[in-house]
Amino acid sequence: MKEDYYDILGVSKNAAAAEIKKAYRKKALEHHPDKNPGDTKAEEQFRKAAEAYEVLSNADKKARYDQFGHAAFEGGGGFGGGGMNMEDIFSQFGDIFGSAFGGGGFGGFSGFGGGGQRRVKGSNLRIRVKLTLEEIANGVEKKVKVKRKLQAEGVTYKTCTTCNGRGQVTKVQNTILGRMQTAATCSTCGGSGQILDGKPNDADAQGLRITEETVSINIPAGMEEGMQLKVPGKGNDAPGNGVPGDLLVAIETQEHKTLKREGDNLHYDLYVSISEAVLGTSKEIDAVGGKVRIKLEPGIQSGKILRLRGKGISSLNGYGSGDLLVHVNVWTPKELNKEQKDFFERMQGNENFEPKPEKSDKSFFEKVKDMFS
Repeated sequence: MKEDYYDILGVSKNAAAAEIKKAYRKKALEHHPDKNPGDTKAEEQFRKAAEAYEVLSNADKKARYDQFGHAAFEGGGGFGGGGMNMEDIFSQFGDIFGSAFGGGGFGGFSGFGGGGQRRVKGSNLRIRVKLTLEEIANGVEKKVKVKRKLQAEGVTYKTCTTCNGRGQVTKVQNTILGRMQTAATCSTCGGSGQILDGKPNDADAQGLRITEETVSINIPAGMEEGMQLKVPGKGNDAPGNGVPGDLLVAIETQEHKTLKREGDNLHYDLYVSISEAVLGTSKEIDAVGGKVRIKLEPGIQSGKILRLRGKGISSLNGYGSGDLLVHVNVWTPKELNKEQKDFFERMQGNENFEPKPEKSDKSFFEKVKDMFS
């Protein structure tokens, strides 16, 4: 079982943003690769702390994690975390350390790309994927066409002479506090340590070419409108020896013609005639797994809610499925012929037609209360 993010950083679920940041800085400094060269266990703890901080430092991701746990990040890499590499960590959180490591944040990490050289990450791509209710209920694999910038065949690079391949330039200044060293991303190569040496005619100024590629996205069951998945490495390439960006997939949902979603539960409005309500009947209704047949007992009342357990949406956290709630509505005819009208007039005052609610027949407000409790 994956370790809890709060336990990794050693903070409570009620911890403020400043406390979470402080705890992450302490953990990352303790397990930083420069401080623990060759220690794979320390490097793993360093990754875990960065992954936990990426989620807990973001209000939206933190809220989803509090609600769904690690399941919120399953399927194509999740919202964040989920297999972070060193490039992710250094590019996102380098500024949190100030000058703790040589004045350049994480730039001095000797194992980062080899020889102290930074590895630039390509830009992310964003797409929207629209899902049907059936796809949301069961999970689905989607294949989408994405136009990515990939390194062109035949492109060549050479070492940047400004930073000598390190991707950073350092400056030493004399201050009243003594000599201070600062580091900044090399403006010539953009931090990659390499500059373009030769390229094909159809490549851009960075040696990249737009290519259409089919990408497979595994979408877990239980996703909701507005959630986002990350497919690592399927964004744009970076020039030189950089690493590709990610493909960020925003989820949209299509409205179902008869079913309405509320969390993991589904709602269905079933209309029956007065005669069907009096005599009882069976009806075939829509469900996400196909049609299902339900039985209505004689004398069923309008407003009755029938619960079909497990016929709703699979929970994103893996804890079973919601229910299908069938709302029974008895349809009153607006027009009657003479025979029908005579029948109902004769029934006025008949004790069988007088309302006799039982204690088990809940009021509308009680039903609403039960639904939200």
